[in-house]
Amino acid sequence: MSEKYQNFAEGLLQFLNDSPTAFHAVKNAAALLRENGFEELKETENWSLKNEGRYFVVKSGSAVIAFTVGKGDLAKEGFRIIGAHTDSPALKIKPGACSVTPDGYVKLNVEVYGGAILQTWFDRPLALAGRLVVKENGTLQEKLIQIDKPVFIIPNLCIHFSRDMKEKGSLNKQTEILPLLSMKEEGMEKDDYLPALLQDEVGIKKADLVDYELFLYEYQKGIFTGKKQEFISASRIDDLSMVYAGLDALTKAETGEGCQVFAAFDNEEVGSTTAQGANSGLMLHILNRICKNLGMTDEGYFQAVAGSTSISADLAHAVHPNYSDKHDAESRPVLGGGPVIKYSASQRYATTAMSAAYFAQVCERAGVPCQKFVNRNDIAGGSTIGPALSGLTTIPTVDMGAPILAMHSIREFGAVADMEYTRQVFLAYYEGGRC
Repeated sequence: MSEKYQNFAEGLLQFLNDSPTAFHAVKNAAALLRENGFEELKETENWSLKNEGRYFVVKSGSAVIAFTVGKGDLAKEGFRIIGAHTDSPALKIKPGACSVTPDGYVKLNVEVYGGAILQTWFDRPLALAGRLVVKENGTLQEKLIQIDKPVFIIPNLCIHFSRDMKEKGSLNKQTEILPLLSMKEEGMEKDDYLPALLQDEVGIKKADLVDYELFLYEYQKGIFTGKKQEFISASRIDDLSMVYAGLDALTKAETGEGCQVFAAFDNEEVGSTTAQGANSGLMLHILNRICKNLGMTDEGYFQAVAGSTSISADLAHAVHPNYSDKHDAESRPVLGGGPVIKYSASQRYATTAMSAAYFAQVCERAGVPCQKFVNRNDIAGGSTIGPALSGLTTIPTVDMGAPILAMHSIREFGAVADMEYTRQVFLAYYEGGRC
């Protein structure tokens, strides 16, 4: 790994390892923002914004919007927005947490969150993290927890019993992905196992537990790999690598004339239509509130929005060394080749010719290579927050991302250089003048 990439790469890897859920990612993002002089604002309280002030707002514990108020006339200079998302495909624990088989196995009852490559979750030690709602002194409180131990595992079926299944190539999500917790214990009912685990590990009593949002995650931490340690192998690169790059750029950027905004939304993997998702009124509410708090009229707010630009930062598909035919013959991003502009005629991505040209110009100014991606006509692509962000705000948006392999696997794979390139582009975007 190049020495000039090392500091950022190590910080990124630590952020990935420390953020097993969207809740933890936002907690860590908030800590990073505070360390860099950002003040937390509450939606339920009065705001008093100042020119060149640095602020952030947390929504539902799993989304965060941070911004720096500019030095100039916001109505003329507008907003410079980078958006990403905090969630990743995972296994979420159902309300009926455990079952006990006639053979005495205690299994965890889970549902699939997002488009996970389920086979990659097998035979890996799994840990537990998320959010609890508990009763404390007669009131409901939220508790963020992480049991960073190899507590669960989903064993594969041996090859001798699964020859027909291998040919079928699919998994039954209801019956075949249930993690093993333990063997049946004397005197324990099925509803006792998860509360007992929570009490043993985090001290929460069953009587105080009201509800939970808990997810499994890979216990093994992310690492650098490759001949020169030039690659990164980790969980949740999609999309926490873009979250970290955006946070790093915002905290390091010189204050501009307009307002610099970074937003990390939740629930992109399941459609973004939540209070903390990109397909909500959250971004518009924050932008409007910034303008009104700075004494602007409705007319000034509309002018600011009309003069704004936006980047939807997700990941992109690099050409796979063993499946190169899955890419369009003329659109072939590679690892280490720089950030990728993503196009879609069906508007799965929000990129237009102008927003793409604007982003390419920022890459040039930053001295960073730039690539392009469009799906084959016979392969359906994924989606991003871009269309929602652009459609709700009417702000021109480019969809881009660092190229990776194994997207939506429990363990994804990318190049350290692309993460650093993305950080540099984000910094140049925040600090650059209007196009």
